[in-house]
Amino acid sequence: MIAIIGAGKMGEALLAGMLAKGHAPEDVLVTEPRVEHARELRRSHGVEVVPAQDAAKRADTLLLALKPQDMLALLDEIGPHVAADRLVISVAAGLTTAVMESHLPAGVPVVRAMPNTPALMGQGMTAVAGGAHAGAAHLDRAEQLLGTVGEVIRVGEQHMDTVTAISGSGPAYFYFIAETMIEAGVAMGMPRATAQKLVGQTITGAAAMLSESGEHPVVLREAVTSPGGTTAAALRELERHGVRTAFTDAIDAARDRSQELSGS
Repeated sequence: MIAIIGAGKMGEALLAGMLAKGHAPEDVLVTEPRVEHARELRRSHGVEVVPAQDAAKRADTLLLALKPQDMLALLDEIGPHVAADRLVISVAAGLTTAVMESHLPAGVPVVRAMPNTPALMGQGMTAVAGGAHAGAAHLDRAEQLLGTVGEVIRVGEQHMDTVTAISGSGPAYFYFIAETMIEAGVAMGMPRATAQKLVGQTITGAAAMLSESGEHPVVLREAVTSPGGTTAAALRELERHGVRTAFTDAIDAARDRSQELSGS
């Protein structure tokens, strides 16, 4: 039995992914305090909606999809009902496995995960790291569940703040680039819908080439850049304005903020 505690956008995306990949609705419990949303979850997905303490008692895997500021109160609430043979998976940004373990009974295995918002489209990238009591079987279980909404990679927990900066926050960087490119097209007189279509498919195609070709991005960039051509002129301007340095600094700032949130 799996329990998803917290059915916001990420929690519901995970629920939909699990059901789409063959998990039976009767094997999934959901905790959702909003009455109307709980009713909609029952209607649309056929799952049972229960209080958090009931979910902790009945499920052997607890997937916690709450905001970081709500997580410790939840762990204190469900902790007395979580047996040592349960698996707790958290998708809350920032909270370390050590912090979560300190609010649970001794020996409970905890896996920390960092998905990103493309999980809502089944195209997520999730990194997982195990705590002190999480073994290979627990990580396998976490990968199997989180893999229903995209790709999963294992990392050491010392890298999770970097994962947050690169992958967790990463979609926003691309949306920022897309917004800038669209607005440039509009400023040059192009209809907004046309500019958005061009930019959206360009980013989609470029991402597919990066993912599927196996080539380093430098090789792919050079394949687009003819000597003395339009791309070379554009890249020269980006370098002149320090865009590479700005991106590096931005990722550093995101990692530092993640560390601040986790207290590490």
